[in-house]
Amino acid sequence: MDGIGRDRLTLRSVGMPAPARGEVLVRVHAVALNHRDKMVIEMGRGLPLAFPFTPASDLAGTVVAVGDDVDRFEIGDDVISTCTPGWIDGVRPGDARTPPYRTLGGYYPGVLAEYVTAPQQWLVRAPATLTPAQACTLSCAGLTAWFAIVERGRVGPGQTVLVEGTGGVSLFGVQIAKACGATVIVSGSASKLDRAKAIGADHVIDRRSDDWVEEVLRLTGDHGADHVLEIVGGAHLKEAVAVTAVGGHILQIGALEGFEISAPVMPLMLKDITIHGIGTGHRRALEDLVASVDRNGLKPVIDTAYPMAEFPAALDHLDRGPFGKIVIDLT
Repeated sequence: MDGIGRDRLTLRSVGMPAPARGEVLVRVHAVALNHRDKMVIEMGRGLPLAFPFTPASDLAGTVVAVGDDVDRFEIGDDVISTCTPGWIDGVRPGDARTPPYRTLGGYYPGVLAEYVTAPQQWLVRAPATLTPAQACTLSCAGLTAWFAIVERGRVGPGQTVLVEGTGGVSLFGVQIAKACGATVIVSGSASKLDRAKAIGADHVIDRRSDDWVEEVLRLTGDHGADHVLEIVGGAHLKEAVAVTAVGGHILQIGALEGFEISAPVMPLMLKDITIHGIGTGHRRALEDLVASVDRNGLKPVIDTAYPMAEFPAALDHLDRGPFGKIVIDLT
């Protein structure tokens, strides 16, 4: 990128980077795109981007060179990136005045390139059971769903999880919640609901239906959803509150309809609802997700893989709303 806007995207040829002390050089095989990447490209999101800027945060590749003092990886190791470098475990860095947003492809330069150097702490080993195109989708979308459901929601058997939409985070949410033993309801576009059931959803609801809230309550016998993966944002939080069970959890992940969320306060208080703000997750959680993928056979859902030359078409596809993930293939 030479500036903000799709018209400022340029494919450049540059010299081969060399890893510095503590860094590795990765041959990138695949890069997954997120809605966040499109927003950074189109409006910058108010981030301190230094141009020329490389977008995207999620890579899968192979270590081809290592700098001095590297002890986490060796040449030939397959790796994926961590979306939020520096967040290793525990509470996210930062304080009340300056919550951090230091991600790859949003603060740090991104990974949409054939070769990338990165500090060894910014990478984890890739799952042995996934292709690079599948593995790269774990870094942001997979981790976000895992962090919401496992780390913050602590979803367990017998609980009900409502998943909004059928994008990358949502479909990971379906599979992860099912692996936790939950009953899963998906609210999405009518044309995509059969495919959502095919990957594990127990019940599906047309999100454009006027009575979708009533349908959730009917399916749960008025208990409501114990956990809601809230992808939409804006005033849609009101509906999330309406379908959440007493003592339930809203896992606030997305902001497709706006960054200012709103809901009536009385049901929020009377139902003792907890709202968790979810902003990806830490490296340890990503390592746990990788282990679970290899152990349980989870397979990311990829809508389409595009070559690098068709990157604008991939962004157009994000606009249309994919079923699962959009991937750029660099092999």
